[in-house]
Amino acid sequence: MSEPTDIEHVAVNPLNGTDVEESDKRLMELGYKPEFRREMSLFGVLGISFCAIGILTGMSSAFQTGLFSGGPLGLFWGWNICSLFMLFIALSQAEICSAYPTMGGLYFWVCKMKPDLPVLGYCTGWIYAIAMNLTGTSGNLSVALYLASLAEVGQGRNLTRVEIAAIAWGVNILSGIINTIGTKAIGRMSSFNIWWTLGGTFVLVITLLVKAPQKNTAEFVFTDLENFTGWGSKGFVVLLGFLQAVYSLEGSETAGQVAEEAKRAEFLAPIAVVASIVGSWIIGLAYMLALLFSVQSIESVAGTSFAIPIAQLYYDAVGKRLTLMCLTVICLAQFMAAVTAFTASSRLYYALARDNAFPARKYFMALNRHQAPYVGVWVSVFVGCAISCAYIGSVIAFNAILSSAAIAVMLGYLQPIMIRVFWPSSLSTRGPFHLGGWSWMINALSFAFTVFICVLFILPTAHPVTKDNMNYAIVSVGGIMLVVAATWILWGRFRFKGPVHTNIVLGDQSSADEKAE
Repeated sequence: MSEPTDIEHVAVNPLNGTDVEESDKRLMELGYKPEFRREMSLFGVLGISFCAIGILTGMSSAFQTGLFSGGPLGLFWGWNICSLFMLFIALSQAEICSAYPTMGGLYFWVCKMKPDLPVLGYCTGWIYAIAMNLTGTSGNLSVALYLASLAEVGQGRNLTRVEIAAIAWGVNILSGIINTIGTKAIGRMSSFNIWWTLGGTFVLVITLLVKAPQKNTAEFVFTDLENFTGWGSKGFVVLLGFLQAVYSLEGSETAGQVAEEAKRAEFLAPIAVVASIVGSWIIGLAYMLALLFSVQSIESVAGTSFAIPIAQLYYDAVGKRLTLMCLTVICLAQFMAAVTAFTASSRLYYALARDNAFPARKYFMALNRHQAPYVGVWVSVFVGCAISCAYIGSVIAFNAILSSAAIAVMLGYLQPIMIRVFWPSSLSTRGPFHLGGWSWMINALSFAFTVFICVLFILPTAHPVTKDNMNYAIVSVGGIMLVVAATWILWGRFRFKGPVHTNIVLGDQSSADEKAE
């Protein structure tokens, strides 16, 4: 079916009668009937991206990666270089999001720009859905590890892996409950997260700088190179530290996943995508500098027995009582970030099912009275709980599964940007946010950086390589690719033909639904 270009060709919005608001009109022009109440303001949408990025949590959870691979020098310069290129990626995504403001996000963008290659859109959607599910699982396990560190610092009690996995189960279920309550709850939590991130960063920075018994020099912060990897090449070691920055900054595109629940989505969603990266760049830089000026011993952090290495840095710098406070601030921020990852995965499951790219269409498209796609929410929870069980058997296997999430996110970024580079005319419609003459250059830089990072993510991070320190991300990413390829060959190529228009009259809709089922 061709895309409608005139308002007479689309159905009346059942929620608003004949007074179709601008965002709903654009959604129907793209082929979809509005199903969600638009209850998110700019603050809520921006909060979703801030939550998903989780700058306090990403920086804290992955700080040791950069600290041991390049040290302060690699952390500082890597953060600024990667932030700049992640901003380019955000600008590329924002331009497309403004033209196609639907909850399919990356998946829908690929489908619209390359309708002649449905397999590309299908694979992008599945890879990104898996990535969001794994990201939420990783975040909830991190919450459990922060709680374990709080128990270690406060009571001197080391939790077993079974206990940590059980806590992760509880956090996964709580994430599901919050997402089931619906858009308003997520929007309010996201708005609160902005203030929590700003206030929390201020508290952490001041606490570190005031209480640290010894402050490091500027020379140490900006020039000291550390290498705990075993690799001889200093340049390669510094590049490995880039992984910490990229991991910390992924997630800005999540604003696009709630575009159908936002007011003025064609404008607010792309603004949120870009603003969340700019804000995270600045907040992350302030937090990083405080950590670097306050770290007492890198060797102590490397040899810690705490569940989260950053806990040792705080313990050395500010003492037991303030460490408990600081870890609590980070833990709550981590929980909010994990909740929004399940928000994104459930919306993507909905979008894929709507277009026959996912099985059990009518179930994944079902909304409860809170306007939440609850089946997708609880599938995300189930997957999260199942993967958390792997942590009991093998930390190495669990880390391999979750490290693939960061790569899968970048692979999801790669598809629409690649299309914009090699098929510049593919974006036939411009939204209110566009890059003008700078578009191709920014997309080309984004493409080059994304390919570079995807390769870097799968390289060995330690030398000599052993079965215990090998980077198994390539194995888990390969597993994801095989799963996606198998679903396409066995099921998708027979069912998925591209986006399915739902903005048709009720009689036609019934027959269309019967055919889809």
